[in-house]
Amino acid sequence: MAKPNYTFEKRQKELAKKKKKEEKRLQKKARSDESQPQDVQPISGDDDKTATQGDA
Repeated sequence: MAKPNYTFEKRQKELAKKKKKEEKRLQKKARSDESQPQDVQPISGDDDKTATQGDA
């Protein structure tokens, strides 16, 4: 009879835990993203470039 491979089982448990933790983290992130306003746009750097071209 083959003996059990405990290290393999332990590694599988660790991977399952890690996967579950990552999924929870992504769900929390998605919930927090929904609560923030979506219509706010970051300021692009293009406006600064046009001002410096006129100075030269």
